[in-house]
Amino acid sequence: MKSLQRQRGVVLFFALILLVVMTFIGVALALNSGQSLRMAGAGSERVDAKAVADGGLAAVLNGMSGGNLATLMQRTERSLFNGAQVLTPLPLVDDGAGGLKVLPQNVSCKRSANASDTTLIRCRRVEVSSSVVYGRDNLGQLTVTEGVEQQVLNGSGS
Repeated sequence: MKSLQRQRGVVLFFALILLVVMTFIGVALALNSGQSLRMAGAGSERVDAKAVADGGLAAVLNGMSGGNLATLMQRTERSLFNGAQVLTPLPLVDDGAGGLKVLPQNVSCKRSANASDTTLIRCRRVEVSSSVVYGRDNLGQLTVTEGVEQQVLNGSGS
């Protein structure tokens, strides 16, 4: 009888040890899943910010259809979809004081011209960027930039 009672005490001891180990494993898994959820949420915010920046870029380009890009003479800022969009005519030249100034002019086209004379068609270039802040405390910033080249007749503008 004495050996049977002793064994019951040993089983209780091992059961308590096993319970403590399983509790630690459960707590570690719960903390790990919480971290995974935060990382997935941050990735989702970045994807949303990219969609907003792309939408702002597309909205600005759609609003500047026709010859508006070719006649743009200075840096222009817009605010669409909780973002900031900037249109900058190119090229930028040194202002002599270490900065850059906008000096829009007709330049040779990067793509092939359809005209028979290469000096008949020139191009104007504009850089369009769309920036969005995102994340906790708006610590993240995402900027999408696109270059636009619009054909113009040589002699128009500059």
